[in-house]
Amino acid sequence: MRLKVSKSKNSASLYVIKSIYNSKTQSNSSKIVEKLGTETELREKLNGADPYEWAKEYIKNLNEKEKKGTRKMLIPFEQSKIISKDEQHSFNGGYLFLQKIYHELKIDCICKKICDKHKFKYNLDSILSRLIYGRIIFPASKLATQELSKKFIEQPDFDIQHIYRSLEVIASEADFIQSELYNNSLKLYDRKKGILYYDCTNYFFEIEQENGLKQYGVSKEHRPNPIVQMGLFMDSDGIPLAFCINDGNTNEQVTLKPLEEKIISDFKLSKFVVCTDAGLASTNNRKFNNTNNRSFITTQSVKKLRKNLKEWSLDPTGWRLSGINQTFNLNELDEEKNLKNIFYKERWIKENGLEQKLIVTFSFKYKNYQSNIRNRQVERAQHIIDKNPTKLKKCNSNDYKRFITKSHCTPDGEAANKEILGIDTTLIEQEAVFDGFYAVCTNLEDEASAIIKVNQKRWEIEECFRIMKTEFKARPVYLQRDDRIKAHFTTCFISLIIYRLLEKKLDEKFTCSEIISGLRDMNFYKIKGEGYVPTYTRTDFTDTLHEKFGFRTDYQIVSIKQMKKIFKDT
Repeated sequence: MRLKVSKSKNSASLYVIKSIYNSKTQSNSSKIVEKLGTETELREKLNGADPYEWAKEYIKNLNEKEKKGTRKMLIPFEQSKIISKDEQHSFNGGYLFLQKIYHELKIDCICKKICDKHKFKYNLDSILSRLIYGRIIFPASKLATQELSKKFIEQPDFDIQHIYRSLEVIASEADFIQSELYNNSLKLYDRKKGILYYDCTNYFFEIEQENGLKQYGVSKEHRPNPIVQMGLFMDSDGIPLAFCINDGNTNEQVTLKPLEEKIISDFKLSKFVVCTDAGLASTNNRKFNNTNNRSFITTQSVKKLRKNLKEWSLDPTGWRLSGINQTFNLNELDEEKNLKNIFYKERWIKENGLEQKLIVTFSFKYKNYQSNIRNRQVERAQHIIDKNPTKLKKCNSNDYKRFITKSHCTPDGEAANKEILGIDTTLIEQEAVFDGFYAVCTNLEDEASAIIKVNQKRWEIEECFRIMKTEFKARPVYLQRDDRIKAHFTTCFISLIIYRLLEKKLDEKFTCSEIISGLRDMNFYKIKGEGYVPTYTRTDFTDTLHEKFGFRTDYQIVSIKQMKKIFKDT
C-alpha cells in the first residue's frame, strides 16, 4: 500500500491505495483502500502537524499489520452500483483439504511421469485433480465437471476436449497409477497390508445395447441394464489397495486371482491373508491362497455344508466363549443375559484335497435380526396375497415371495377352479433353524476369536462400494468407450482413497454425509483486491479440519496473500 495525493484547484486529498494484478488481462491496476481526508482537514485534526508525514507513517503501520494479518479492512459497497456482468464472486474452498492429501500422495508427480511418457500438451495434473475433487464434492458427468470445477478458487486451465483426451491416457496407465499410489502411500503411514479384503460389485448403464465391457449379467441392484463388474482389494484400515474392471457377465469368482497376482507382482507383496465372502470362496481361490505364505478367511454357508457338518454346526452343545474355559449348551442359556455374546465352535475339515478350519458362531442378537427380517418378509408376502396377487412373479432366494405357495386344489384334494395362494410355514420353520448361526473357513491356525474379529471388518469394503455408488454417484454410467469407462472408475478409485485418508485424518469422528456436505458448503465470497470472506458456518467439523490440516480458512476475511500461502502449502 502507498500514499496517493489527488490535487484540485483549491485542495489536495490523501488516499491509501494498493496495486492489484489482473490475471486475465495480465495488467496492474490501483484500488483505493481508504480515503484519509483533505490536507486542510488533516492539519486541523492533527493540530497543525504535517499531514503527509503522518500519512506515510500511517501507511507504514498498515503495511506492517497486513504483513502480520491484523489489518482491519474497510470495504466500500455502493447500493446504487450494479455488479459486473459475468463476474464470479462465490467460490468453493472445501477442495483445499482434498488437495493437501492429493499432493501428499504425490499424484501430481505421477501425472508428470505419465506426461513425460506420452508427450501431450494439456495439463493432466489439473484435469485429474478436478475430476477427483469434483467426484467427491460435486459428482457429475465429465461435461458438467468441467463447468463445476470453475466453482473452485483455483480456476481450471483446460477445456472439455482435454478431459476426454486425458481419459484415454488415464485408462492406459491405470495399473501404473495404482502401483505408484500404493508406494507413495507407504511413505505417509504404515499400511496394514497383512490382511486384505476382496469383494465385487457391478454398475449399470443407461443404455440397452451390449458392447465391450458393458454386458448383461446378474445386477446387484436387479436392474435390466448392461453392467460392468468391479473387483476391489482393501487393506485392514479400510483404505482401497487395487481394483479391476471386468465384463458385466464375468463370474466374479474368477476375478480374484488375476488381481491378486497383479498385487503380488506390482506391489511386491508376498505374505497376506485374503478375506472374502462366500460368493468368492471357490475351491480354486482357496487353494490359490493356501500356498507361498498366503492364507484365506472366507464366509461359509451353513446351509450348504455336508450333512454331518451341518448337524455338528447346529448342535446346541459344545459352544465356547472367548476368554472362558468351559463349554455351553445354547438351549440352557439366558438370551437376555447373553444378547451381546458371540459363541463359537471349531474343527478342522478336509474337502477336495484342501484342509481348512471351520469356525461356526452363534449370536442371539444375530438370531433376532434374521428372525425380524423374515417376519417382515412374511408380512409382505401375506399382504400381496390379500391385496394384489397379480404381482406374483418368479423370485430369488432372498425375495419375500419365496414364502408364497400356489396350489390348484382344496385341502380335501378336490380340484379348484382358481389358483389358491398361501404362506409356506414349512419353509419358515426350515429357515428359522439357521437363525443366529454364521460360519467361516480358513487355513490359519490362529485363535477362533481372532479370525472372527478379522472377518467382522468385511463391512468396510461394502461401505466403500456404497460410498462410490451413493455419495460419489459412480452410477449410472453414461460413457460408451471401454477406455473411458476404465478411466471413470480409476478416478472413482483415487477419490475413494483420498476420501478414506481424509476420514482417518479426522479420527473417524464424522459421517460420510457430514464430511462431503461440509466440504461442499465451504464457500467464500471474493472481494476484488482484498481476499475471500467465508460464507459458511463454523462448526466442530470445520474446526477439526483446520486443526488436522494445519491451516485456517475461517478468518473474517482471508487475504489474497494468505490464500496464496494456503495454495502453496496444499
